Amino acid sequence: MRSTIFIRSHKDIFFHIFVSKIIFNIKLDTMKNSLKILTVLILISNFSFGQEISQKIDSIIKNNYLSNPEVGISVGFVNNYGEYYTAYGKLNTESKIAINKNSIFEIASITKILTSNLIAQAVIENKIKIDDYIDDYLPKEYLLDKNLKYTIKITDLASHQSGLPDLDFRKLIELNPQQPVSNVTKNTLSSLINNCDELIDYGKYRYSTIGYTLLGQILEEVYEKSYDEIIREKIIEPLQMTNTLTKDFDVKNRTNGYNPNGGIQEFFSWNITASAGLVKSNASDMIRFLKAVLNKENSISNAALVTEQIFYKDENRELGLGTNIMTDNKNTMYLKSGDSMGQSSIICYNRSKNWGIIILLNQRNSKMRQALLNQIYETILK
Repeated sequence: MRSTIFIRSHKDIFFHIFVSKIIFNIKLDTMKNSLKILTVLILISNFSFGQEISQKIDSIIKNNYLSNPEVGISVGFVNNYGEYYTAYGKLNTESKIAINKNSIFEIASITKILTSNLIAQAVIENKIKIDDYIDDYLPKEYLLDKNLKYTIKITDLASHQSGLPDLDFRKLIELNPQQPVSNVTKNTLSSLINNCDELIDYGKYRYSTIGYTLLGQILEEVYEKSYDEIIREKIIEPLQMTNTLTKDFDVKNRTNGYNPNGGIQEFFSWNITASAGLVKSNASDMIRFLKAVLNKENSISNAALVTEQIFYKDENRELGLGTNIMTDNKNTMYLKSGDSMGQSSIICYNRSKNWGIIILLNQRNSKMRQALLNQIYETILK
């Protein structure tokens, strides 16, 4: 009887298990369907939210263009929901071709954020130490005065506090309004540095072109390659930034530059000051760079984390390496502007909220590019 009961109990158990499995599978199918529906709803919500942000940015840019139709503009934005682009205006006043995300602009001093990333990559690769003095890395043409020896660090150059004399841009513009930096040579730089016997404002902020020119030469010394080769090998080619140009700017999709008075301004030609501000690019490629910076576990992002440390601070500003650091109660943003003689630009990103933006203007207009960033931030991103 026990055996019978035992067998009957097994049958009951098997039947119970069988029924339970059916019920579980029904519940599981219901859960799966619910998850599928939830996933679709999340995707729709994310798409709608992303679309809403892009539409708001586009509205701001469009209104600015309608008020300033002489200024062509290209904007790229990236966040968790995707990448978005908007553009207004023509390549130049004579062209019928509309500006788009692939149109080439001078990014000018935004080049410095690329150069500082290369410096940080060299630190990570143990080519240099971040707090090394510059003495042992300068080309042989430079002979620092005894008062300057083992005083200036690599971080001093990258955070604009070296105290070194800078290029006289007013004089350079007088000599050649279209190509002012064309008169800057190795001899110009070595003479300027070798004749300096005092750092009158060492440790204080003073924006410096020569600092980033020297950083480019330091990179060339440690890698034994040209700056052009280094930036291509470590940033442009890995990110497939195919429209980011160094030496050859004669391409069909380039914009014209215009000075504040509306006069045509040539793109600056490539020379020894390249690492301070001579790269040309577009919204699409700069979004590729921003995506790499914001993503984790790649050489460019790892280097960006180094550049985001505070290396200079006073009552008016905080600086990393090649980047300004702006904070409010809720956000920390890293940004860099660029102004050539005929174009203006600004790049900005927020690591914690995972967004980045690039604004490119085909006219030198620092007030406009800053006002656009401020408006987009205050009304949409904050």
